[in-house]
Order: sequence, then C-alpha cells, then structure tokens
Amino acid sequence: MTYQFDLETAAEQTADGRWKALLTDCWNIGDFPNGGYLVASTLQPIRQLCSHPDPISVTAHFLRPGAAGTRADLTASILRAGRSVTTARAGLSQKGTKRLEVLAAFGCLDSAPGHGQVVTETMPDMPPPEDCVSRSGLEQGIELKIRDRVDMRVHPEYATATTLGQAETIGWIRFADGREPDTLSAVLFADAFPPPIFGLLGQVGWVPTIELTVHVRQRPAPGWVCGRFVTEDLHAGRMIESGTLWDSTGALFARSRQLAMLLPEVEQS
Repeated sequence: MTYQFDLETAAEQTADGRWKALLTDCWNIGDFPNGGYLVASTLQPIRQLCSHPDPISVTAHFLRPGAAGTRADLTASILRAGRSVTTARAGLSQKGTKRLEVLAAFGCLDSAPGHGQVVTETMPDMPPPEDCVSRSGLEQGIELKIRDRVDMRVHPEYATATTLGQAETIGWIRFADGREPDTLSAVLFADAFPPPIFGLLGQVGWVPTIELTVHVRQRPAPGWVCGRFVTEDLHAGRMIESGTLWDSTGALFARSRQLAMLLPEVEQS
C-alpha cells in the first residue's frame, strides 16, 4: 500500500541533481504548507542519492513560505559519503524563488548503539489517545487542512490557554491513513503539533518557522507517537521552541529545536 505522505512528498528526477514535485494543500496550516511537510519533500532527493536510509540530523532554513498546489523544483547533492554517515545539501524553489535550504546527515539506525545510552527526559504520563482532545477542537484561530492527514490528540490539560497558562504542548500524533512512523516522519511530527505559545497567549494563528533542526536517535516502534513541545524564549516577535518525540513503547526517538516568528494579528489575516 502506498500512503499519502509518501505520495505527496514524492520527487521525480528531471536532470542530474534536479527533481520536481507537486506540493498539495492537504498539509496546509492556513494558506501555507506545513514546514515539516516541506522539509520531508526536500529530503526525498537526498534519499534517492544516499546509500544510508535514515535522516539522523536535519537543519532547514525557511527563506520564504511554500506555495500549495504548485510545482516545486528541487536540487540535491552529496557533500561527503562516509561509511557511517552521508552529508548532503538540498533546496526547494517555486516559481523561480528559493523557499527552503536543507543540510542533512543520513545514517543507518538499525543497529544497537555501541556505548549504551543516556536519557534524561522520559515520556510524560499521558491519557490514552481516545481520552485526549483532537487538534480540530483547538481554538488556534486558523484553518488546519493538515488534520485530514495526521490524527493529532492533545492532552486535555493542555488543550486551551485558559487551563494551561504556560507555553507547552503535549499530545499524541499518527498518520490518518494508517502509515506507521519512521525516521523521515520525525521531521513532519516535529513541526505538526499546535504552537506551544498557544497555551500562554491563546489564538496565535500561523506561526512561521525560520529554522528547524531535528535529531533522530533511533527508528520508532509502530503506533502512536507522543510529543512534548515547549517555547522557552519569546523576544521581539521571535521564539525558540524545543521538542521531544517518543514512540509507542516510550522510547525517545527524536528531538527538535526551532526558531519561529509570532506574527501580529494584522499579518495573520
């Protein structure tokens, strides 16, 4: 079975180092494609070039918003191919304008680590997904077409700004069509939860990302993914957010960090 995420991030090679893709509006936050969806689409050419299957470090700089329903032109090149890590660069342009620049390291996460592990953050005590609140019920103040592609459930204590009073989001996420999580989906899930600043300020509309970094430490088990995201700093309309993803067994499989903008209401309309 071919799933929506794979179909709608697919890239077709058109020349040496060049690909094309069609970005759908099904992953939109308001009028624009979700940033994690754009990053996943931009990584697809690297996956075609790379002998290593798993993104282990991805840093994306968002130069301009993407445009849904429009062809995307992609470029990709290998910077260094090593035995354990391949480093590559990729870019996404639309209508002749560069929208996204990505630097990524790929590896193979199917083997056990050689030196044990250190984990300082454990998965929050979560109610089951059926007892959580669907993201469609959150008063974010913006249309969320992405909710038809991912099933997002927020911890009931974090569902409204009036009950929380702090910049934090905790919840469950999975693909709506039954696709299981993998290392590529980490870049989507790291940017698909409601902005944590919602819990402090209420309606915030679209919160565009300036830079997103995702580190993937292992392949996730099948099932729901739990995410916790915290806005740690807000200054002059820019905020820094940290995120953690756990798989259905409670194993930590990815961390993220992003710089985003809090736009004035006049810019969100």
